Amino acid sequence: MNGPGLTYTDVRELRGPLVVVGGVSGVGWDEFVRIRVASGRRRHGLVLEVDGDLAVVQVLEGVAGMDAAGTEVEFEGRPLRIPVGPAWLGRVCNGRGEPADGGPPVLTDTTAQVSGNPLNPTWREPPAEPVLTGVSVIDALTTLVRGQKLPVFSLPGLPHLELAAQIAAQATAAGEPFSVVFAGMGLTHPDAAFVRDALEERSAAGELVLLLNTADDPVIERILTPRVALTVAEDLAFSPEPYGGRHVLVVMTDMTSYAEALREVSAARDEIPARRAYPGYLYSDLASLYERCGRVRDRAGSVTVLPVLTMPGGDIGHPVPDLTGYITEGQVVLAADPHRRGVYPPVDPLSSLSRLMRNGAGPGRTRVDHLPVANQLVAALARARQVRELADMIGAAALTDTDRRYLDFDDAFGAEFAGQRRGELRSLDETLDRAWRVLHRLPRTELLMLPAELLDEHGAR
Repeated sequence: MNGPGLTYTDVRELRGPLVVVGGVSGVGWDEFVRIRVASGRRRHGLVLEVDGDLAVVQVLEGVAGMDAAGTEVEFEGRPLRIPVGPAWLGRVCNGRGEPADGGPPVLTDTTAQVSGNPLNPTWREPPAEPVLTGVSVIDALTTLVRGQKLPVFSLPGLPHLELAAQIAAQATAAGEPFSVVFAGMGLTHPDAAFVRDALEERSAAGELVLLLNTADDPVIERILTPRVALTVAEDLAFSPEPYGGRHVLVVMTDMTSYAEALREVSAARDEIPARRAYPGYLYSDLASLYERCGRVRDRAGSVTVLPVLTMPGGDIGHPVPDLTGYITEGQVVLAADPHRRGVYPPVDPLSSLSRLMRNGAGPGRTRVDHLPVANQLVAALARARQVRELADMIGAAALTDTDRRYLDFDDAFGAEFAGQRRGELRSLDETLDRAWRVLHRLPRTELLMLPAELLDEHGAR
């Protein structure tokens, strides 16, 4: 009798990255599959759909070179599992977790299910305490909090990959055990080489897991990459010490490439398309990734997710950023205008926010003046933008002295505070001290969001 663990040879169809197998029984969704092609080589897959005695299998390595005749398919009777543990730290692998650094396969005594396990909501603890990135405009104005999911929205052509790599290289959790899992999806080979070079020091220190899926890798691998990354991160964060209990930052870029891979597989399955031809389940699929972050009661570690995505055509209403915004807790928006002015990173503070910033900043967490300074900077930037628009209409000569001080503040904000060298690591103290120097460009009477005692302490005139 046919069943899990037995081999099937009735391959009915090869369709895109999919294999349709007939005559099966006892096969379930998401089941792991081993495939042997006529040449004797092995491939692997996952069950996408079961209809009667037909099973649709997505092949992780793609179907190039496969022939229906002579192909054998073995269903394992269980979902895909991978080894987990500290052996991942310091390794560079492809999107499926296979070594790309010349080392041996990652082998451990413990495995975990790649699709993850649902977490009881009552076990969750609210995100708290900061993850400091060393990037002034993020640490001061959109503070990343442990257990948070905070996406980076970018236009094509802006340095989002450089920023993602810089954050992965510099981020810390105030002296507590900290690791980074970096998942690159659909990268060009030069981009993949850049990421490896930028993160080499952190990898050599045994603090990094690097998963790189390149544009010429099979599209199915791109769908698997973030799930492998999150599975590794969950184990490092929530397993018992000594190697568990870490605060883990998962950087995933580019989620638009991931969504396009999902769309390609959906089209191969002849599914009814939804908005922009993406599958109707795009929201729930993205949520199944983003919601795997957080903190768990009575566990020392945390998983923080920083998804990076490009907005096709610069459209923030595109399905990928739109749905991501519904699921996550804020956004960091990269804009073309500061990029044209040579500001790196080109973050637009007035379009960016971290909804959980108050959970991770302020007295006892960062500095007493952090939140008031952040509020004052944003308020002053909004006023400066209005003044600049007014100057464009009536000319700078018609502005008041206070208005010209706001223009001076705006220039200083980009040059002295938001702008920094690529790879420059700034401590939070340096960041907030720079913020005070920029705010001193304004009269004290304009700093209405700062308490008098802070103004006195920092010498506001």
